[in-house]
Amino acid sequence: MADEHQFIEDGLRRSQINEFFADELGRAGYGGMDVAQTPMGTQIVLKAEKPGMVIGKGGKNIRKITTELEDRFDMDDPQIDVQEVDEPDLNAQIVADRLANALERGWYFRKAGHTTIDRIMDAGALGAEIVLSGKVTGARSRVEKFNRGYIKHNGEPAEEVVDHGQGVAVMKLGTIGVNVKIIPPGAQLPDDFDVREDAEVPEVEQAAADADEGVESLLEEEPEEVPDVGADEDVDVPDEDPADVIDEEVVEEVVEETQETAEDATDVAAEEPVGDADADDVDELDEEIEEEAADLVAEMEAADEDEEDE
Repeated sequence: MADEHQFIEDGLRRSQINEFFADELGRAGYGGMDVAQTPMGTQIVLKAEKPGMVIGKGGKNIRKITTELEDRFDMDDPQIDVQEVDEPDLNAQIVADRLANALERGWYFRKAGHTTIDRIMDAGALGAEIVLSGKVTGARSRVEKFNRGYIKHNGEPAEEVVDHGQGVAVMKLGTIGVNVKIIPPGAQLPDDFDVREDAEVPEVEQAAADADEGVESLLEEEPEEVPDVGADEDVDVPDEDPADVIDEEVVEEVVEETQETAEDATDVAAEEPVGDADADDVDELDEEIEEEAADLVAEMEAADEDEEDE
């Protein structure tokens, strides 16, 4: 048998055994079971509110249950151990059965839910949730929830820490499912934290004072000397006006560009034969370039003369 099929078979068998115990030990306050395989056989631990009723007079009831387990579920040498539940109000299965019985006896669902969850919290639980689903009051089914404290719904804590219990109330209008979840007192949750009074905490004020002293000591120190230029060292300082130098350079560049454009135009005219109209256009272009260059030179000379007069 494949592993997946084996898991399904084990889960189905466990559910059937749990239902068998719930039917046989309902009056004894059945509170769940733990099944473990040992070399000596199958070890079953039953939790009950009234262990005496589970064992029976002279062990008659426990022998009957053992025989039925061997016949119905083909178990080899089942060994049953009965443990008493210390606090029934903190056992989810017992609480679910009690609430289902209260609904069957005619309790109003809202009163029964609030009373039951108050008893759970009074017993010291960290949190509890009761869910009633079915035809609670009318012909249409619905879901009613009662919450107190802190409860986990998913993740590993919901499987390992939270205690689950289920019951069924058979009413005239139909069945009502009862689901109970309880977090017992003292449960260790992953998001718990403790405030330790004896923990050593570094003094923040002392650290701030040390930082201030460090800044003050740095300010009191003399700054590093900036090296001065010696008198013997020669430094070239231009005597000319920067504006004059820039203007002359600009003029030279403009003149060179105009000469280059004029030479390019003459070269193109010499290489490619052009008509009369094209020759006239080239002559007009050369004349315009020469006039612009002459005007620019005249403006620069006039600017120089104005600066000299000033």
